Amino acid sequence: MSQEVRVKSQPLSGFKELAVYRSFVYLLLARVISRFGDSIDSIAYSWMVYMLTGSKLMMGTLFALNFIPNIAFSFFAGTLVDRWSKKKVVAITYLGRGLIVCFTAFLYWQGWLVPWHLYVLTLLTSTLECFASPAELALVPQLLPKEKLLSGNSFSTSASRAAELAGMAAVGGIIATLGISTAILIDGLTFTLAAAFIVLIRGNRETSPSTQPINASSNTSFVLELKEGLLYLKSNRLLITIVIAAALVNFCLSPFNVLNVVYVDEILGAGPAGLSLMGISLICGTIVSGLWIGKRGAAYKKSRLILTGYLLLGANYTLMYLPAVLPLQPLAMATLFSFGMGLSVSLCSTPSTTYFMETVPKELLGRVGSLYGMVCTCAIPAGSALAGVLGEWVQVHLLYVSFGVLLLIPILLLMKQRRFMEI
Repeated sequence: MSQEVRVKSQPLSGFKELAVYRSFVYLLLARVISRFGDSIDSIAYSWMVYMLTGSKLMMGTLFALNFIPNIAFSFFAGTLVDRWSKKKVVAITYLGRGLIVCFTAFLYWQGWLVPWHLYVLTLLTSTLECFASPAELALVPQLLPKEKLLSGNSFSTSASRAAELAGMAAVGGIIATLGISTAILIDGLTFTLAAAFIVLIRGNRETSPSTQPINASSNTSFVLELKEGLLYLKSNRLLITIVIAAALVNFCLSPFNVLNVVYVDEILGAGPAGLSLMGISLICGTIVSGLWIGKRGAAYKKSRLILTGYLLLGANYTLMYLPAVLPLQPLAMATLFSFGMGLSVSLCSTPSTTYFMETVPKELLGRVGSLYGMVCTCAIPAGSALAGVLGEWVQVHLLYVSFGVLLLIPILLLMKQRRFMEI
């Protein structure tokens, strides 16, 4: 679970004006290309794991493992990112992730892929993401002025989701005609192409990385930089509240993220095409809300947008129970509720991310951003493992409605914060 100026008379002018920031356009293209591949991979990889193991418990633990490096290493990675060139970090991590994904596709194609490979490869990919996420977050404010951040973030979200939509639409045909291994290979190649666009970025207003040699003095400085990031976040209680709420939301969404393949198969009676349709619907909702925020979002308080997103998310998540008890067009109902969940995504994330970029000093974005991400995602492994265990004993639709109701907790937590209601 990885976000104002007056609305202008020409609603799309904010998006058009972003085109003059060429380096941001290169970053946007890299995101779009990689998200296209990821959307193909999300279906192909999930189905590959399900067909390879048939274990709900393994699906849960594997999904949880994806976030362990983020919790263990991301804050240290963020401190290093603040010292290094953000562009180089993003390019190298994109390339590294592409090679790992291509290797996974090769193993599966040859019939050599076994469950323990999935754990190792997932761990490697997630470790690279520890560096990529804070670097990418810190890069955006260096490529756009402050007054363009909201429109830039909302347009980036919509464009990325549109690419995911294209991938979702294509994945069924790719798997049917070329196979799962080819679908995963395409994801790896998109990471490589994305890295090439990152290399094209020029002239960003990047803070100077440290050039100190690695010695005792620099090690001391590293510790001080770690403390500086911690102290900044500790001093901003509003950011802490937003992070805790996001962590609770991520925990509640774990059953949906881990067991959606099972939900589609056992509750809806659909296959990969049904999973793809639900993914397309969710992405469409995200695109719609992202475009709306770019067009009208500046007229509303960020707190109002975030709370609306959380309420919408909880309501549609809970309604996922209905297709199991009202078997009239269950896939159509689930697709509609997925669209509603998609609408909530940009409302939750874009105002939060924008507020973060606006308030945190640029020289601290890597450290504070990685700490933000670490705390935000710390609940995901616990929730994912719990979802995998509960999934063996409790029907998936009952888990969805239970965790959907639990989403009231972060909503109430935020509403009690007067400072939050003012942003």
